[in-house]
Amino acid sequence: MDIMVTKKDRIAIIPARGGSKRISNKNIIDFQGKPLIAWTIEAALQSQMFDKIIVSTDSMQIAEVAEKYGAVVPFLREQYADDFSPVSAVIVDALEKIAPHSYKVVAQLMPNCPLRDAKDIQNALSFFETNSFDFQISMFPFGWINPWWAYKIESKSKPIPLFSDDLRNRRSQDQEPLYCPTGAIWIAKTDKLMIERSFYGKDFQSYIMNWQNAVDIDNYEDLEMAEALFLLKQKRQ
Repeated sequence: MDIMVTKKDRIAIIPARGGSKRISNKNIIDFQGKPLIAWTIEAALQSQMFDKIIVSTDSMQIAEVAEKYGAVVPFLREQYADDFSPVSAVIVDALEKIAPHSYKVVAQLMPNCPLRDAKDIQNALSFFETNSFDFQISMFPFGWINPWWAYKIESKSKPIPLFSDDLRNRRSQDQEPLYCPTGAIWIAKTDKLMIERSFYGKDFQSYIMNWQNAVDIDNYEDLEMAEALFLLKQKRQ
């Protein structure tokens, strides 16, 4: 008996270059018993929200790991694998190689966000499609770090405030909340992304996540924090 397959018209793309500097081979280092990228692939698969989940990489080693955990690697990336190319260019490049008009919605899932889970992906896509946005960037609220108190340090250790005295000197509970982008879940209508070539497209909107699930791992300090949060979540379950 044939099984009916529901067309979702959505694709997830995981950009994972091999030349990470701050943590060597970051995308496939061990994180709680699995390669780091495996957590993102499994969250995308478990969400059951996508027709296809692909990894765009320039590394054969990453490609082999990605395929082992259930992603598709239809090509090895030959450009946008440096430290300067915007990640949106990687997504557009991937779409151009695999027929962008086959999918109405594209989700970019960074492989260095292992605590973002299937439920986060489901909720983000539901919010995006319910509100009929063109572009949506995942963000989290600043907590114990208060950007309103931020300074930059000039020569001779001189602190220069980034905000006015009026904003800095309010009690923390009286200041407006501020939010930070995270690479956990970026979503766009595919046709709009192919035109604007950036998830920060015209009138992009935000999707607010809790900061624990939104952690990006860029350096070893981030890795230690993510591991501590993972263990804490396991303890609470």
